[in-house]
Amino acid sequence: MSIGWTGRTREAAIRALPPGKLLPDEQPAYVASWIYVFGVLTLSALAIVLTSGTVLALAGPAWWHTSALGHFVNSLHLWSVELFFFFMVIHLWGKFFMAAWRGRRAMTWITGVVAFATSIGTAFTGYLVQQNFDSQWISTQAKDGLNSVGIGAFFNVLNFGQMLLWHVILLPLVLGVLVVGHILLVRLRGVVPPIPHTVDHTDAAEDKS
Repeated sequence: MSIGWTGRTREAAIRALPPGKLLPDEQPAYVASWIYVFGVLTLSALAIVLTSGTVLALAGPAWWHTSALGHFVNSLHLWSVELFFFFMVIHLWGKFFMAAWRGRRAMTWITGVVAFATSIGTAFTGYLVQQNFDSQWISTQAKDGLNSVGIGAFFNVLNFGQMLLWHVILLPLVLGVLVVGHILLVRLRGVVPPIPHTVDHTDAAEDKS
């Protein structure tokens, strides 16, 4: 009996990421360093962003502007976004100085950087749908810059409905796909080890003499 494309896809996925590699129960000793914590903190903040954002989207703007609970959820969404960017920037710089693209991890690095850029666009559209003076000011100041590079016809920052859909559907979907792909690549290639310490043999010889 021949194996269909679903069976071949399943077998390829299991070969690339067996259960013990996809969900490991232990990590190398160097992962205990604090710099490795910020990736998990970024994911935790993102989970709160998505959860609070879903509640806001389901309840609608009339709720978060007039209800005390709506104000709380809106504030939770804002501060989880602030923490998300704080943790992600530290994670990004930490991996940059660790040269995290080593060991065939270039795609892991690229997906992380593209996810960072996508999250900036998501946050920008979030500012545009606040329905207050801040959002009006940001949109009117941004439109000239976007028009000058020729994308104002496709990305109209003065169109509230368009910006709301970009913020709650398209950009979060793209960001989610990038984050999932990034995590799978981390599992596939492993967590990048610290840069190995090199010994200057000239200095070592002088110390012995």
